[in-house]
Amino acid sequence: MQKFNIHNVQTGESLKSIASLYHLDAGALKLFHNNHCDVKDMILIELTGQKELFLPRTAVTDKTRLVPFGRGNSLVFQPENSFYRYGVSINMESNDRKNELKYETSVRWLKKETKLHFFEIDRTSNLFLNEEEVNEIADLLAYKTSKVLYPLQISVDEQGKFNAVENISVFKERWAAVKEEVYKEFEGETVDSYCEKIEKIIDEPEVISLYLKNDYFIRTLFFGAYQSFGQDYETELTESFPVVDNPVEPKYEIKLEIDPLKGESGLVNIEGEGRLNDERSTYDFINKAPFSMIIEDNPVMNHEGNFRIVYYLNGQNLLVKSMYLECDLQLEKKKKISVVIAMLTE
Repeated sequence: MQKFNIHNVQTGESLKSIASLYHLDAGALKLFHNNHCDVKDMILIELTGQKELFLPRTAVTDKTRLVPFGRGNSLVFQPENSFYRYGVSINMESNDRKNELKYETSVRWLKKETKLHFFEIDRTSNLFLNEEEVNEIADLLAYKTSKVLYPLQISVDEQGKFNAVENISVFKERWAAVKEEVYKEFEGETVDSYCEKIEKIIDEPEVISLYLKNDYFIRTLFFGAYQSFGQDYETELTESFPVVDNPVEPKYEIKLEIDPLKGESGLVNIEGEGRLNDERSTYDFINKAPFSMIIEDNPVMNHEGNFRIVYYLNGQNLLVKSMYLECDLQLEKKKKISVVIAMLTE
């Protein structure tokens, strides 16, 4: 991510006049330039033929291009009264198999209570698996019965991070109508068995909560990027992501950086990279262990996994226009999840 701007020196300009143009102290400008330029382009007292000057990233004449930070260069999450539709693409790679799932969904802000924002999420399209509309009976049953979950209501904290599913109790009430719709289209032992499994899950709120906690769209959109980025416009996080089916998600150390200057299209760019930092070994993850099977005072951390995330936020309300998340973990072969989210309407 770019850390500076460039000023092309014009005929007749001086160090002082350039500093004044950007509301900078001349000494501070000289120091910044000298810390970034080649030795031959360093400024001793005054300009001596330099064609370009390095400027701090926030040194611009058009102040509307600056990201509207809060205190401590914090990015403030303000989703009030928002309603957006997103296109979602989820790629899953494991054991030489690749599958892509696509659909559209809506996200509506509902209210704020006790430092939590509440949203309603609804699927607004059919599902497409590997570019084809879902048509296998098992996939169709999964899609049809998933309607019991939507509209889904969730809570999100002030950092924009998913907190909990809030309307689990209504799933049981919806099931009768969904089941009736399923039996209008399908019949047989496969359908009976599938519906029985759904009914058992609905009777276990903790199971439903864990299932929805692993929703890749929700966990990506509400990853929690609204942090304090400090004077260097970066921050470090330890976060988890459900790249594998495990009651305790793998933990990653992640460095997030934000560009304090909006791009040419007026969007705010955040990028993050990290690696796995978990006590559990590859063997532990393969066996779905929630903790390390070897207890040590100074455990050797497992770093066999990578994490990457990229945001483009609306420059006015700082909500997601598009984003990309990629997370992988080494098992017998690498397991990788990548998620692309793009706003359809605004």
